[in-house]
Amino acid sequence: MLTITRRKWVRYGSRLILSLGLLGLAWLIVNTQRYLVVEVYAWLTHPFHRESSLVQKTQSLEARLLENIQIKELKAQVAEYQAQNQQLKTLFKYSQSTSQKSILAPVIARSPDNWWSQIILGRGQSSQIKVGDVVTGIGGLVGRVIEVTPNTSRILLISNPTSRVGGIINRSRSMGIIQGKNNSQAVIQFFEKVPNVKKGDLVMTSSVSQLFPSGYLVGRIKSVQSSTGPAPLALIQLSVPLNNLEWVLVHPFSPQ
Repeated sequence: MLTITRRKWVRYGSRLILSLGLLGLAWLIVNTQRYLVVEVYAWLTHPFHRESSLVQKTQSLEARLLENIQIKELKAQVAEYQAQNQQLKTLFKYSQSTSQKSILAPVIARSPDNWWSQIILGRGQSSQIKVGDVVTGIGGLVGRVIEVTPNTSRILLISNPTSRVGGIINRSRSMGIIQGKNNSQAVIQFFEKVPNVKKGDLVMTSSVSQLFPSGYLVGRIKSVQSSTGPAPLALIQLSVPLNNLEWVLVHPFSPQ
């Protein structure tokens, strides 16, 4: 029995002593050189911390950029709403200055190829709009309704070359026919051979017009061409900015 025990001690004793020695050494290092262990651990894990920090910085930068974009979008929307609100206020005051009933309508469509010819409004038969109604904007006459659906209306602009409007010089009462020029100007061809007209005169719709009631402002005389054709002509600067219409007023009217 003693012989067997001695053999086991010889066989396993050295291993046990070596294991105990290693455990003791590890305990000694942990308790006396803990800062060294921490530094070694930090050095070994530093690349992972750096990568994590870079990811966090990238995510933070992306979040700030997204926030800045959203703030800019909100500012742009606020500016747009303010501009539209100002236009509506001005148009409302304009409608209040007239005794006629009117319907406020937004411009919802316009063809680039026929920019000065027609516009589409976002109101129609359901809003009591009908063919022949008169359309005005801030500053005066815009055109007339030529087609309606339940929710839209097609407007022939006075800048359309096919448009014909009876006009009168406010100061002298000289009359003529106004025709669009496919831009912000129109011409008036007078009935008289020697009309009383000069630069700056106001041009209104006349009582002889069959498609428009009298008294709507069309524009101002920009120049007079008295030597052209059988009847003198004058160039009119239209008073309504037809180029950038957004809202208009529709007035009930039944053409004769």
